[in-house]
This record gives sequence, C-alpha cells and structure tokens, in this order.
Amino acid sequence: MRSLTTLRRVLLGSATVAAVLAGALAGAAPATAASPSPSPSVTAVPTAGTTTVVQATADCAVTPRIACVRGALRDDNGNGVKGVTIRLDGASGATASAVSNAAGAFVFTVTKGGTYRITLVTSTLPKGIKPLAAASRPIPVTLGQLQPAAFALKGTFKGSQTTSGPSTSELHLVLDQISGGLLLGLLLALASIGLSLIYGTTGLSNFAHGEQVTLGGLLAWLFAVVLGWNFLLACVVTVLLCAASGYLQDRFIWGPLRRRHLGLTQLMVVTIGLSLALEYVFQYFAGAQVHPVTTSIQINTGPLDLTPNAYLAMLISIVVLVAVGLLLQRTRIGRATRAVSDNRPLAAASGIDVDRIIRLVWTVSMGLSGLAGILYALVYGGINWSTGQAVLLLLFAATTLGGLGTAFGALIGSLIIGLVVQVSSLFLSGDMRYATALIILILVLLVRPQGILGRRERVG
Repeated sequence: MRSLTTLRRVLLGSATVAAVLAGALAGAAPATAASPSPSPSVTAVPTAGTTTVVQATADCAVTPRIACVRGALRDDNGNGVKGVTIRLDGASGATASAVSNAAGAFVFTVTKGGTYRITLVTSTLPKGIKPLAAASRPIPVTLGQLQPAAFALKGTFKGSQTTSGPSTSELHLVLDQISGGLLLGLLLALASIGLSLIYGTTGLSNFAHGEQVTLGGLLAWLFAVVLGWNFLLACVVTVLLCAASGYLQDRFIWGPLRRRHLGLTQLMVVTIGLSLALEYVFQYFAGAQVHPVTTSIQINTGPLDLTPNAYLAMLISIVVLVAVGLLLQRTRIGRATRAVSDNRPLAAASGIDVDRIIRLVWTVSMGLSGLAGILYALVYGGINWSTGQAVLLLLFAATTLGGLGTAFGALIGSLIIGLVVQVSSLFLSGDMRYATALIILILVLLVRPQGILGRRERVG
C-alpha cells in the first residue's frame, strides 16, 4: 500500500513538472534541421506587404527560423510544366504567388509556422493538362523543416516529349492514397481501441479522448525537441505520463462519479467540459503553432511511397495492436476485461474486481492515445493544440462503424475510415473528404445498426 501511494505521488509530480516545463519552454524554437539540396530557380511574384511572412523565392535554405515549401509540376511524360501560378495563403492574410520554371519547380520561403493553403491556379495550366486531385488544400508549415507541396497532373502539353524519368499516372496516385489510408487507419486504431474499451466497460462516450492524442504529441515535442532528449526515451516517458494521466483521471474524476451513480448523460457532459478545458490549457502553454517532434527532413521511399517515419509508425502500430489483441485474448486480465465489457453485474458477481479493471482500461487507453499522438506528429509534420479535436470525429466514426465496445471492431472501423478519407481526397477538396467517412458510417448503420462486429441487442 505504501509503494502504491509513493507511485501515485511520483506520477503526480511528473505530470506537474511536465506542465511547468511546457509553460516555460513553449516559445522555444525547434532544433536546426539540415538544409535541403538547392532546387531550380523559379519566377517569383511576391505580394506587397506580406513578404516578411511568406514569399516566392528562387531557392530556400531551411534554418531554425525559416521553413521551405517546395514542389514540382510534371506531365504524364515526366516533363516540367512551365508558367503555372501557385499561390500560398496564410491565416493571417499573408500571401504570395510563384510561377513554375522550365523544370516545373516552385519554392516559397516562410518565416511563420502554421497551417497554410496552397492553391494551383488551374487557369494558368497549359492546354491538355488538368489536375488529378483537388487544386487547393491546407498544408502544415513548421519552421526549420522542408514541406513538400506536389500537385498531381494528368495529360501532356504541346511539345512534351517522352522521357526516362518518373511519370504520374492515375493508378500510381490511387495506390499512394491507399497507402496513406492504411497509415491513417493504423494511427486511428491505436486511439479508437481505447475509446471502444472505455465505452465497453463503462458505457461512457469520452469526448475528451482526442485531447489525449494532443497530449502525447505535445509531450513528445517538449522532451525530444525542446529539452533535446533521445527520441526513444522521450517516447517512452510520454507514453508513461499519458498512461498515468488516465489512471489519475479515473482515480479522482470518473471513479468517484461512478460511485455517486451519476447517469451516462451527466458523465458525457463532464467529458465535453474536460475536452474544452484541456484544449485551452494546451493553447495557453504551447501556443497555437504547429510543434514538430523531429527536425529531420525526409523524402518518400519504398514500395508504398511513404517517408521512413511513416513506415516506422506503421510498424509500431501493427506491433502494439497485435500485442493488445493477444492481451485481450490470451491473458487473465484480458478475459476479465472482456467479461466486464460483456456484462458488468455478472462479472462483479463472479468475483472480478470491476473498478480495478475499469481503472486499468483507462490507464492503457490513455497510454495508447498518447502513442497515437506521438506517431501522428511524427508522420504529419507536427501537432498543435487542436489536433485532438480534428481527429475525434474520425475516432467516433471508427468505433461506431466497427461496433461500440469491441476492440477488434474499432480496428476494422479505423482502417475503413482511414482508407475512405484518403481515397476520397482524389475527388473532394479540403475537409469535405471527412463527409464521405460519415456517409459510409450512416449507410452501414442503416443496414447493420450494431456495427460490423457489434452484437445485436434487444430493446424493451
């Protein structure tokens, strides 16, 4: 009992120290990244009054205070498409335009991080060339990093010649989106399995679950970038702190509320309030900018045309998901968890410590969500205070589609949602692609209300 009390004090102290360090160092700049190789020069068309934030340049060198947005336009023969206007717009009104050179290259220099919108002005495309996907999309820009900004084009222009270089095809683009969908689905699965287990054991829909994803990413940024820790050590400490936060939440919030027999509606309202409170705490301490967990610049490689970090994230996700599945199927604690999820009163009558199992579920679920936040920030360039809010809808869609309360259903639902969201970006622009995931969810629930792996229940 004394050792348990000591452990709780250590966890509380660690969480407090992490919060204080985040507040003190939120404004710190990320570590210096290596400068990329020079690109072909471009014809720049700067916009007056905004060049201090974003400007089109002939070349760009990455520094701790400068980010580079770079891309190239090529036709089906692999030839550069010249004379096309590309515009980069920031939320603060900063904007600049670049014109692609003979190699199809364009470069922007950015001095303020955040989410920008890059737009291909289709009216400037040569005759015979058209975009394969959306001509305008948001991109995260992080100081000290290179941000690729490619546009997939279809067709050839007059005078284009067949070359031995790489060409863009519809099949290749579809395969790229499928691989990106698998990656997104695996990352969603890490968080949605915990969300589904919490619902299965308590009946609670946790609207603050997305903020655990944000917490994982921000703590990894604090330890790995701001404090300069070894990345693996930073990840381990982050996952442990996130798991500790789940234990403390159930110990001091959800456990006492359950013993007071609060209804699920009241508990759900508490999770909504906790979500809003955590969002503003994150914004207060970490600011509104995007924070990277690594400053390395990588290019796509391998058969799936993903970055090495993306392959690593997929591998870690698969290993962890397999381990969770084995834990639920082959261990005594896993069988007890499934028993509580199936019938909590019967599990309690059979001698299972229900409160202990629920507390364990909260601890493991929050740890998995923290790991998902680390990998999300590693793959997608960084994380900010509102990332959890952005992925929460996808998490709920995945758990509902797979079957509420079923861990394996959450995995299947996450993979489906990830694939649908990514592939639909071929013909939908911006956040409209998320609507396709909800349409699929509605259609499946009309046919099978309990979800793919959920059990049919009698009402009344």
